[in-house]
This record gives sequence, C-alpha cells and structure tokens, in this order.
Amino acid sequence: MAFKIRIWIWGNNVRDLEKVVGEIVTIARKTGTPIRGPVRLPTKRLVVPIFRLPHGEGSKYWEHYEMRIHKRLIDMDADERVLRKLMRIQVPRNVYIEIKQRGRA
Repeated sequence: MAFKIRIWIWGNNVRDLEKVVGEIVTIARKTGTPIRGPVRLPTKRLVVPIFRLPHGEGSKYWEHYEMRIHKRLIDMDADERVLRKLMRIQVPRNVYIEIKQRGRA
C-alpha cells in the first residue's frame, strides 16, 4: 500500500542540502518509486543590520549580516519500505526535513 508524501527540506548550507536531496532521489530510483522534484523554492534572505559606533574619532557605520535559507520540495509515492530507508538518512545539523502524508496513491 503506497502513500503520497511531500518532503520539505530546508537549510542554510547548500552543499549539505543537496547531499540529502541526492540521497532521497537515489533511494527513490533504486526502489522504483515515482518521484516529482526536487523543486527549488525561492531562497529566503535574513538580513540583520547592526549600527556600529566608533570609539573616539571616526565615522558611524552599519554592518550587515546575512543568512540565506535554501528550500527544496519533493513529492513521491512511497510505501513502508521506502519510508524506512528515508528515516535512515544521516541528516546534518543545519538541514531540516519535514515529511507529510498527503493521501493514498
């Protein structure tokens, strides 16, 4: 019995994110599971401006720090065997995965 699942993957390191996505695609191809994606979603930029005052003589200026959040979306029809393999993937600390069941295939 197969389930339709949607996998959301996001993180701030593109290399780690693409590594996890590649493992998911490899599992889907080895098991013969139909897959749609990975769909690259827009990158979110989090910018934090910090006002720096000089100590003594000098001019005031702003420093900007930025963090980018990269997102991927994968839809697939998976059974229990595929879900078990997905749960065994080693996920780095800066990559987050959310798996939701959408219905039955």
